[in-house]
Amino acid sequence: KVVVTRKDDSFKALHGLSRALINNMVIGVSAGYTKKLAIEGTGFKAALQGKNLSLSLGFASPKIYPIPEGLTVTVENDGLQVTVTGCEKALGGEAAARIRSFYPAEPYKGKGIKYVGEQIRRKVGKKVA
Repeated sequence: KVVVTRKDDSFKALHGLSRALINNMVIGVSAGYTKKLAIEGTGFKAALQGKNLSLSLGFASPKIYPIPEGLTVTVENDGLQVTVTGCEKALGGEAAARIRSFYPAEPYKGKGIKYVGEQIRRKVGKKVA
């Protein structure tokens, strides 16, 4: 049992933060955190190469992301889904955001990397008269 208390109101703003960080640590050790990313687009795929994640996203050369210590990255569905798991919530979220930043899903065709369950607002393309 962990109890978070404070002596006076001078650290009132940090009270909830401390409690939340400790709660995230306990959940991370007991259950772990998972972020899933979906890759959409013709020829877009991901592959593991040792301690690196190789992303083929239509550029001249594949984007390489070195996997940080403490995280496990798996590639599923023939390279169309990437799962980031770990016991630190912030580290897993940061890794997933960096992987997504290589090619975020664009609003016209929807191709790119997005979180599983994320809704991409689609835009209407240019009208041909």
